[in-house]
Amino acid sequence: MPRLATPLTESQIRALEPRATRYCVADGNGLVIEVMTTGSKIWRFRYTLNGKRQPLATIGDYRMISLRVARAKAQKYAEMVAQGISPVATARRDRGAESKADVLREAAELYLATAMAGKSDEYRRTTRRALEKDVLPAIGNKPIGAVSADDILAICERIKSRGSPKMALHTRNVVKRLYAYLIARQLASGNPAEVVPARALATLDTRTRVLSGAEIGATLQAVDTSNIRRPLKLALHLLVLTMVRKSDLVESMWAEFDLDHARWTIPATRLNAHADRVVYLPRQAVAMLRELQRARASQNFVFPSVRGDDRPIAKSTLNQAVKALGIEMEHFVLHDFRRTATMHLREISPQPDAHGDAMRDPAPAATDNPTHDQAHGEAHNEAERQRQRLQSWADFVDIQIEAARQARSGMA
Repeated sequence: MPRLATPLTESQIRALEPRATRYCVADGNGLVIEVMTTGSKIWRFRYTLNGKRQPLATIGDYRMISLRVARAKAQKYAEMVAQGISPVATARRDRGAESKADVLREAAELYLATAMAGKSDEYRRTTRRALEKDVLPAIGNKPIGAVSADDILAICERIKSRGSPKMALHTRNVVKRLYAYLIARQLASGNPAEVVPARALATLDTRTRVLSGAEIGATLQAVDTSNIRRPLKLALHLLVLTMVRKSDLVESMWAEFDLDHARWTIPATRLNAHADRVVYLPRQAVAMLRELQRARASQNFVFPSVRGDDRPIAKSTLNQAVKALGIEMEHFVLHDFRRTATMHLREISPQPDAHGDAMRDPAPAATDNPTHDQAHGEAHNEAERQRQRLQSWADFVDIQIEAARQARSGMA
């Protein structure tokens, strides 16, 4: 049995420096990385066969083979050894199958095969589409180091001229991530996409992103089946259902909620406004908040920091959670949930100013005016209409999630 070792990380491997003599660092399960005096790093497999220690079997150059892939190969070789078979010939064939990434097309295939291995199907699909549709036909045969910022800009400008500035920005970002990967593996020395400014491709007036029903369902279904913490899953779902700003939600306090009456009153002091804001809660949101309440880890905050001190999670936490999912939808940010809800609400239940009225308590302050009772009754009716509209929105979201779930199960 190979000696147990503490598993390595990519950052630890990149930090390994050459010494006067070459040396090996173990990852576990027979996998080691050998650091040469030149600074090169080579994956090797250490094993014993028929009771005798065998020479190291070479897996390949670290620049060409990610930690994930190297571990998979080591596992395959370990299984061969367990059956009494030497893995040397297989390792030699595997090395012959590894591309030497001299030109961008080969580098892109290496990137898709290694860096994309742990990403979602949708993330891999959109990344590959951007590379194969516009980037590789134009510059795929260029040496990695010969690709310039002008090349990337020209590609993005062509995409933009088709009326797709958001896709132009997405393509630039794909190339930027590709080169970051190549730099980390010492296959490139600079990132040509990094100097292409985003504002030149998609200006602020493109901030009109609205998710389709299918995208809403796919996003929340991916959230539900992910490995992120349960409170963060609920937070992302509540962000969709309540139509509030991200900061309003992550800093919310239990004292603001009246779950028995399905109301959330955000105080004016938190809003930097002149009046409190009332958010009417659909039954799905109430159920999620009751779940959070039962498992509450803070007396004050609905979404407390995991550090143990009594403060809310950071405003960036939800962004990081979404990023960890590996979901990539063109030109999408969390704030688009609010715009998305507004647009769909107008179709579900046509009313003016859904974005604002659905979140505000229309009841006026009490006065001695004889028409007060009538005004109060009208305000009550308006509140009920808003409750019904937000319930319709929550039901619509449920339908989209179920459709996404069935579509995913049908593909399995």
